[in-house]
Amino acid sequence: MKIWVDADACPVVVKEILFRAADRTGVIVTLVANQPLSKPPSANVQTLQVPRGFDVADDEIVKRLAPGDLVITSDIPLAAEVIDKGGLALSPRGELHTKENIGAKLNMRDFMDTMRSSGVDTSGGPSAYSQRDKQEFANNLDRILTRYSGSN
Repeated sequence: MKIWVDADACPVVVKEILFRAADRTGVIVTLVANQPLSKPPSANVQTLQVPRGFDVADDEIVKRLAPGDLVITSDIPLAAEVIDKGGLALSPRGELHTKENIGAKLNMRDFMDTMRSSGVDTSGGPSAYSQRDKQEFANNLDRILTRYSGSN
């Protein structure tokens, strides 16, 4: 298992959790972004800078993803592609995207896009990243890594 991070919009606190998990478990974490990223001096943490452009980082993650790999992303279309390719997708808020729930999430995303493009004000955005989000992410990451280490 490798962990791929859609890093352009990933909260710093999530990256820090991932860095500690990489050192603790030996799993390789790769941050993918279209800008330079800093990383700790760890053999288990890598960065991959891709050219700027729409979905370039997403496309690179999907291209390199192997079945069973984990992708950290809040991007619903990317999560759907990851699931289709046999990977796992976890949001920075700790929500595991699955075959059972990704269709409804895609439909809601498309609906909201349609609303915005027709002039409806959908401002407000997501709530601020909370301590509960951080804990949910850490707990679900630990569950996934425990399952992975138990299958090896």
